Amino acid sequence: MTLEEKVKNALDDMRPQLQADGGDLEFIRLEEGGKVHVKLTGACGNCPMATMTLKMGVERYLKDNLPEVTEVVQDF
Repeated sequence: MTLEEKVKNALDDMRPQLQADGGDLEFIRLEEGGKVHVKLTGACGNCPMATMTLKMGVERYLKDNLPEVTEVVQDF
């Protein structure tokens, strides 16, 4: 399984938590070096806490489960 597939699976695992709050996320791409690009959508897309959700939630989860991931950034 490629790193991209692992990232997508991990994002699918955490998606229900975002959906419970009316949000979601979309995988955009994976850069060389482990930088993951996502787009927060729904309630998460314009929430003032979106950066915290991205860094403390999504990024932390991916880094804990996939050490190859170095950063998660939001694309608009």
